[in-house]
Amino acid sequence: MAKKVAVIGAGVSGLVSLKCCVDEGLEPTCFERTEDIGGLWRFKENVEDGRASIYQSVISNTSKEMSCFSDFPMPEDFPNFLHNSKLLEYFRIFARKFDLLKYIQFQTTVLSVRKQPDFSSSGQWEVVTESNSKKQSAVFDAVMVCSGHHILPHIPLDSFPGIEKFKGQYFHSRQYKHPEGFEGKHILVIGLGNSASDIAVELSKKAAQVFISTRHGSWVMSRISEDGYPWDMVLHTRFISMLRNVLSRFKIFRKWMMEQHMNRWFNHADYGLQPQNKHLMKEPVVNDDLPSRILYGAIKVKSRVIELTETSAIFEDGTVEEDIDVIVFATGYTFSFPFLEESLVKVKDNTVSLYKYMFPPHLEKSTLACIGFIQPLGSIFPTVELQARWATRVFKGLCTLPSERTMMADTIKRNEKRIDLFGKSQSQTLQTDYIDYLDELASEIGAKPDLLSLLLKDPKLAVKLYFGPCNSYQYRLTGPGQWKGARSAIVTQKKRILKPLKTRALTTSSNFLVSFLLKILGLLAISMAFFFQLQWF
Repeated sequence: MAKKVAVIGAGVSGLVSLKCCVDEGLEPTCFERTEDIGGLWRFKENVEDGRASIYQSVISNTSKEMSCFSDFPMPEDFPNFLHNSKLLEYFRIFARKFDLLKYIQFQTTVLSVRKQPDFSSSGQWEVVTESNSKKQSAVFDAVMVCSGHHILPHIPLDSFPGIEKFKGQYFHSRQYKHPEGFEGKHILVIGLGNSASDIAVELSKKAAQVFISTRHGSWVMSRISEDGYPWDMVLHTRFISMLRNVLSRFKIFRKWMMEQHMNRWFNHADYGLQPQNKHLMKEPVVNDDLPSRILYGAIKVKSRVIELTETSAIFEDGTVEEDIDVIVFATGYTFSFPFLEESLVKVKDNTVSLYKYMFPPHLEKSTLACIGFIQPLGSIFPTVELQARWATRVFKGLCTLPSERTMMADTIKRNEKRIDLFGKSQSQTLQTDYIDYLDELASEIGAKPDLLSLLLKDPKLAVKLYFGPCNSYQYRLTGPGQWKGARSAIVTQKKRILKPLKTRALTTSSNFLVSFLLKILGLLAISMAFFFQLQWF
């Protein structure tokens, strides 16, 4: 009899967890509290309690080739960076392709997940749900928590003396939907993450003036990288990851490496954005417009707010900005598991003790996994897919976890490394490196590509794997869930990148011929110059 698995949430993590359950012959049931799939990426005009919320203009920060699931490339005509509606379309295509909707119970809230009395031997859970005011209880062999971590807004009002006197409007960025209604306003955005930057840029096109306040600064990068390719296709390679790992052992080299790369686009110090701790590898802001909006004064970067009055903000450097109408707190999120007993997954200081960000280490049976409670330096989608692939094989008994002592030691060491690399900021508690973590998960299920073996059997592919973008297809070349289309997807990805850009027919043959002839003439001129120089001597 197939093991029954409860999947909590039908966002990205929930959908891919459903597919992985089906792939492994498990029997999943997904409980989704809303009426549709998509989670964070399904825009709604109104903010709903218990559900992630985005603004209407949200565009993905990771490209389609680096964000698609490992055996399901995005359509080649999709743009390289996707509006939230386009990304939701991909999830709908994915759900239809693998017939996942039949496993989902919509408008069903999970009230509690508790161990069965015989948990130490059975590993089973009692899941209590509510739908249409009716409660139901069912027993499952395993549980996958896919409820996300962008739901509970973090608004540290205690850190802003005078907020109670402020006469203007203030709200968390979760409440923001579009710039209408902010025309002619003086707006202060607190925070310098991706949401803060997006909102500040968008509001600056309507407002009289936008200020953005940051405590520590941040590196800012464009979606467009070398030769016009998406940034993550260029930066997330195994070769660059190796260099970064070697250099990051020494803070001085790590600092130098970050500065050299990030200041290629513009000098962050000149724009008031340079991070306070330049050696930290915290997630950069990805925004194509922020520097230009600062350049012509629509946005002004300010230091930390130390006090608010009825109409003004006083900053750490002693400056004051008057006539502030609106304050947007883009100060991140906290997370919790209201349906779990605190003894199962305890959240403290916005951190949670999970083995490899997934498994509570103290359980007698490894039948509970948290999927997606992580913030990688690359795309979240391939990350949660590998998490789900590993979790379902653990549930089946095909993979085993080490002892509680070993898991706790790994968790402590991992947290120390995280602090060293990313710092202690509340926004960095789930941060992890990208390729190293993907490889770690893939190794658990035997899906990490063997580059040395490939170098002998298929050198062309091996070179692409090492020097080219490390996307999800690599983890379908071998091991369980091997996909016969993986190699083709890897070698043809450039075609899918360029396809949506080729909307204007160009005649290039004559230009190519002229360029080729000029290069030949140039080489001949250099050769003749060298020859005559020898003759002269």
